[in-house]
Amino acid sequence: MTKDLLDRIRAIPPLPDTFMQISAICNSPDRTLAELSKVVEKDPMLVANILKLVNSPLYGLRSEIKSVSQAVSLLGMKEIYSLSATISIKKLLKVDMEPYGIEPERFALISNMQGALAKKWLGKVDRQKAETLFMPTLLQETGKIIIADEIVKNDEVFHFRSDIESAISIAQVEKMYIGTTSSEVTAKIFEHWGFDKFLVEIIRYSDNPKEADDEYKEYAFYLNIIKTALAINAPLSQRNITIALNLAKKVGFDDDKLSEAIDMIQESYEGEF
Repeated sequence: MTKDLLDRIRAIPPLPDTFMQISAICNSPDRTLAELSKVVEKDPMLVANILKLVNSPLYGLRSEIKSVSQAVSLLGMKEIYSLSATISIKKLLKVDMEPYGIEPERFALISNMQGALAKKWLGKVDRQKAETLFMPTLLQETGKIIIADEIVKNDEVFHFRSDIESAISIAQVEKMYIGTTSSEVTAKIFEHWGFDKFLVEIIRYSDNPKEADDEYKEYAFYLNIIKTALAINAPLSQRNITIALNLAKKVGFDDDKLSEAIDMIQESYEGEF
């Protein structure tokens, strides 16, 4: 990673105070859901975005959630923390995804679909793993925001976008132009913000899970498979679904449950993409 890019990451402002308060509550064994609700309610924009996500296909709820207290009671601290992190990060970083050939709204939608796929697939395999991976799947593409901006600054949008459109491996294209991948950039950003080391490392190796230490390898493979199926240049294309299913089978994961989960995501998000 170049010094300029590292300096750019180090210059990213800290996350908002509201998120830091939410983090403190969610990481304390003595705090309550009522306290969490009060903190969230102080930020009207955060409230609006949480309710929008809770009522989206990400959760597929049968009845509309109309208040923060309802959302907090239903989802619990871990998921509210994950959603708050996602919303705060997207608000803090300038999002211009033109080099990747997609609008910011579609980028956010694909991130939500990745989170939904983690919930649907791993919820059928291991609920603890589903909880652990929900936040990383929502956030693992964050580094693309920084890379997109670098591509614009370097005046390489046309060539980069052309290569991305036909790429099987987006990471290889990123490395060719920037010298690093979005997963490595994301990991550096989250290190800068002081996120948990486990989250940082599984994201760092999500483009190359074989290189991860044993404690991170399985989770890095999960992230890799999910973002392969939902690659931003062709989410849920037959090619990418096939590659993801084959990789899941190769590493010993339950590819049948993955296939079922993909079907559910396609049904839930029909008409959204």
